Amino acid sequence: MLWDTHMHTHFSTDSQADACEMICSAMGAGVDGICFTDHLDIDYTPSPNEFRLDIPGYFAELHALQGQFSGEFPVCIGIEIGLQPHLAQTLPQITDSYPFDFVIGSSHLVHRRDPYFPDYYEGRTEEEAYREYFTSILENLAAFDCFDVYGHIDYVVRYGPNKNQNYSYGKYADILDNILRTLIHKGKGIEINTGGFKYGLGHPNPTEGILKRYRELGGEIITIGADAHKPEHVAYEFCKVPEILKNAGFSYYTVFKGRKPTFHKL
Repeated sequence: MLWDTHMHTHFSTDSQADACEMICSAMGAGVDGICFTDHLDIDYTPSPNEFRLDIPGYFAELHALQGQFSGEFPVCIGIEIGLQPHLAQTLPQITDSYPFDFVIGSSHLVHRRDPYFPDYYEGRTEEEAYREYFTSILENLAAFDCFDVYGHIDYVVRYGPNKNQNYSYGKYADILDNILRTLIHKGKGIEINTGGFKYGLGHPNPTEGILKRYRELGGEIITIGADAHKPEHVAYEFCKVPEILKNAGFSYYTVFKGRKPTFHKL
């Protein structure tokens, strides 16, 4: 079975989930292990303190659960950091100060605007809004090395006016290839995030075309996560993951422990 290495608990502002219940849900789903990756989005707009993370409290609770489930079920401790270029000095200090197993770097804000909200798309075409999002990823890649994989690279299509109806890898291949080549050059991975199915896209984030292109360009590091914010969404649609990854050219997936990748056969 697979590891679910992207999930959130009550330590994230947008979740009320109990961490123990998330573990029990994962065990019931038959996954081999999990990694918690609660949100840290410093200087979130419009509420700068909204996505702060109590990191000492986070480690205290999860270390206790690691002990509780020791020898029964593997539990890793990670974090999902919201990347913004002006945080280039702050975020590496945080990731270096704590013994995270895994760090996801994600774009949740685009030039201090959240594409979750409709006003991000106002006054321009959907394509222009999407391209600004992808451009912001390149800006983050120029500023940061303190992450292991880039999260849900086409996250923006979850919330666009037409979601992914008019979206494809090919339409944005010029900028997406630049992103993928930069990640590979830096030795960074990407994830297959099955949250896209939960959001009704019919595809993971990123879409299958991006996963395939990353592998074609020589990318090897691919983690798996459902981006669950509730116990019932742990390992969401994981039954689809092996075929998607194999069709993209992968024969293995990646799990990080102590910030080091290990590779598991699909």
